[in-house]
Amino acid sequence: MLPETGDLLDTCRPVRQILARVGDKWSVLIVMALRDGPRRFNEIKRAIGTISQRMLTLTLKGMERDGLVKRTVFPTKPPRVDYELTELGHSLRRPVEALGHWAIEHELLIASAHRAFDDRGDTADAA
Repeated sequence: MLPETGDLLDTCRPVRQILARVGDKWSVLIVMALRDGPRRFNEIKRAIGTISQRMLTLTLKGMERDGLVKRTVFPTKPPRVDYELTELGHSLRRPVEALGHWAIEHELLIASAHRAFDDRGDTADAA
């Protein structure tokens, strides 16, 4: 049973942080980069391409804290560090991939909507 409209925001508060993580573009791209197995930091960075080292570090730490990514340090010289999706992280693949398919399927419609909006010169805030 869905909560009343007034209670809906209160109901969403506990999952807001989770939705922010799984809806973050970097997290989505990291999930896709790790979908086929463990990778090293620089392999993930190359696979994504546009992410800074700092942002990748922060996002991986956040995903590790959320239980989506496992970090394994191998005692070699220099130390080798691999990142891989946990079982929970793999469970996120299905919705991430579905969202990606939806975006690809609707890319032209969204681009058309952008052009129509921009052509109207509609810059006023929705109030």
